[in-house]
Amino acid sequence: MPETTVGSLLDQLSACDRDAFVQLALNPDFPMAHRSGPLLADRDEQGRPMLFLTEPEEAEQFGPLLPDVAVALGWHAPTQAPPRWRRAARPDGGQ
Repeated sequence: MPETTVGSLLDQLSACDRDAFVQLALNPDFPMAHRSGPLLADRDEQGRPMLFLTEPEEAEQFGPLLPDVAVALGWHAPTQAPPRWRRAARPDGGQ
């Protein structure tokens, strides 16, 4: 997968609701949602411009990533809860 550029990120963000909250989706093996922190611009060892999406120092994990997001990222396969079977009434009235 090619690296994301600021231009492609801006293109993707331009299609989003401006009031939407930003969270970080981390760890494909145990997907969790984290608070996003400030952006940091710098240059790598080859002098290429880089932009870092950070997690704040007071990192806050919101909990498990929404299942639909983990599926959309290809981190998990779609799953459905197994069907629930109704139990038959007991002949003794359930006592």
